[in-house]
Amino acid sequence: MSTITPLTSSLTTEERAAILDAVREFAQNELAPHALEWDAKSFFPRDTLRSAGELGLGGIYARDDLGGSGLSRSDAAAIFEELAQGDPAIAAYISIHNMVVWMIDTYGSDAQRSEWLPLLTSMSGFGSYCLTEPGAGSDAAAITSSAIRSGDDYVLTGVKQFISGGGEASVYIVMARTGEPGARGITAFLVPADAPGLSFGAIEHKMGWNAQPTRQVILDEVRVPAASILGGEGQGFKIAMSALDGGRINIAACSLGGAQWALDRALRYVHERFTFGEPLAEKQAVVFTLADMATELHAARALVRGAAAALDAKAPDASLQCAMAKRFATDAGFTVANQALQLHGGYGYLHEYGIEKVVRDLRVHQILEGTNEIMRVIIGRQLLAD
Repeated sequence: MSTITPLTSSLTTEERAAILDAVREFAQNELAPHALEWDAKSFFPRDTLRSAGELGLGGIYARDDLGGSGLSRSDAAAIFEELAQGDPAIAAYISIHNMVVWMIDTYGSDAQRSEWLPLLTSMSGFGSYCLTEPGAGSDAAAITSSAIRSGDDYVLTGVKQFISGGGEASVYIVMARTGEPGARGITAFLVPADAPGLSFGAIEHKMGWNAQPTRQVILDEVRVPAASILGGEGQGFKIAMSALDGGRINIAACSLGGAQWALDRALRYVHERFTFGEPLAEKQAVVFTLADMATELHAARALVRGAAAALDAKAPDASLQCAMAKRFATDAGFTVANQALQLHGGYGYLHEYGIEKVVRDLRVHQILEGTNEIMRVIIGRQLLAD
């Protein structure tokens, strides 16, 4: 298996093609053959993820001094699209893990970076992002988990909901309230998995994403040193939101990959399936459906690439473009996958064909990293402000 060579400058066309070839090979050989079994058994493939780390996928856009691959957001979006063609659920978890790595790489102290990045970029250990709470989902600034100063430490108490990798991660980035109500009173903490008082709820039984565990993360007077603060007291909400810009591009790219896989299967199927004496591919209604599916994906891909480029360039409207790309691509991805299922008829509903799994996996992309309704709020408010 090839390894992504860490790079700190722009890639040549040949270098980028070589990286995507290596990722495509990994997705086809290490993810795709096992995706249905992992889904059916709710199996978290730790060893396969460690292999992804060996390939360079544990810190795709982290700096290369501590194991990151030093790639751009544009490169990352292309990588996640390839990974999702192998298994959207695992690609999405790698996306979340990379978001955690980026937060530590960008906002962490030298000591924090040295402690956590070698473990995480190699995927010898995993990371989880803990923002959402049972009573604070879309209104993230309303979180109630508390962090109370106690000498040189902080004592964290609260419950985090819907945490991907809960119980499996080595470190949890926990947003907790250290001050006033609202966004300004939130601080980010690095909480190690072995911290006393840290526990986890039962694994949630979900519609999709079964290959990655989702649990509550429960903090019962978890004591961490003040040195565990990431980026400074009161900066947690800003840090969390900046991470979500990239997370939205990544999850949008995962939707593209899963939907492209489903479209490719539908194209193959309509050539093979005969009804009323002719292949489905000869029926105009089917041709129109396929044309619309391909057009929606092409438009979504253009939005994702544009948003990734804007984030790379630190464009002033990057957050707006990320919200647009996430909203459009995750809606389009789910619709295309669902249409692919419809074109397969009853066979699309069978687990062994894989289409229904992709439909289930992509559905949650319209909810996480900010629901698509919240994306509309972000977009609309920015338009009105401008």
